[in-house]
Amino acid sequence: MLVSVLTGTPALADPRPNHAGQPTEWVEVFSEDGTIKQVEVPQRAQPRTAFAAPPPADVVALQQTGPPHQRYDLVFVGDGYTSSQLGAFRAHVAEKWAFLRTVEPFRTYGNSFNVWMVDVVSPQSGVDNDPAPGVSRDTALGMGFWCANIEHLLCVNESAARAYAANAPQADQIIALGNSTKYGGAGGGVATASSGNAGSSWIAVHELGHSMAGLADEYDYPNGRYAGGEPYETNVSIYPAATQRSYRLKWYRYLGQPTPDGGVIGTYEGARYHRYGLYRPSENSLMRSLGRPFNTLGLNAMISAIRAKTG
Repeated sequence: MLVSVLTGTPALADPRPNHAGQPTEWVEVFSEDGTIKQVEVPQRAQPRTAFAAPPPADVVALQQTGPPHQRYDLVFVGDGYTSSQLGAFRAHVAEKWAFLRTVEPFRTYGNSFNVWMVDVVSPQSGVDNDPAPGVSRDTALGMGFWCANIEHLLCVNESAARAYAANAPQADQIIALGNSTKYGGAGGGVATASSGNAGSSWIAVHELGHSMAGLADEYDYPNGRYAGGEPYETNVSIYPAATQRSYRLKWYRYLGQPTPDGGVIGTYEGARYHRYGLYRPSENSLMRSLGRPFNTLGLNAMISAIRAKTG
């Protein structure tokens, strides 16, 4: 199972002590079959490294289609690549971007993005705890598996990743690639993925749904009934179809229309970490399971985010 840190989406709860008095946090768990759920784990200490200026690193444009203030800028940084492996890093970035271009809206709006590659040089090749716990490597970004004692959670020193990414003209989303073929990744302000594992590519698409369009997760684990107010995200609601239609709420105008992820737009109970009391627009979109298209609501939100940046 693949896990992503829940930093780009609404938290289920603030970090709090568990029964042993230890602070905890919630993380997203992605299984290899594409299903996603939330689990509570001990809160992880975040390394804090001060950088007075971006560490020196070359920046190469994989794709540059316009000025940064008129484009959505993706910045890839790599970890566990030695100076002789920078060619492999660039090839891995090209593979990840090529995959993104197969998924809407990136297929249609790919030219609205600048894609930057920052050549981060590590003393040693690979990442920590790969292929097994206890394996340690000296790398620039400190990436490693078994974060929070979860095998496929691939963590990164976010301070270091952001510092290197600052060499690029602009960074709207940073993706850190760990030099590994092991299945794994993480999400948030700095998304991570295994560079040599094709399955990890979907994590970036899912996380861009959060960071670009502010989309909520549409899966329903681990809570029961929701008792709060109407969520702010466009793709979840407390109102069933009849109420939406009567009062022209949320996605009422799309009800009954086909959706790219299959079926029709409706109100399907179970969303945003609750099994009851919250509705999602479609049966099974990318914000519910990996390997799926965005539904109509998600796709429209993504397109709006791209157009707002590109003019």
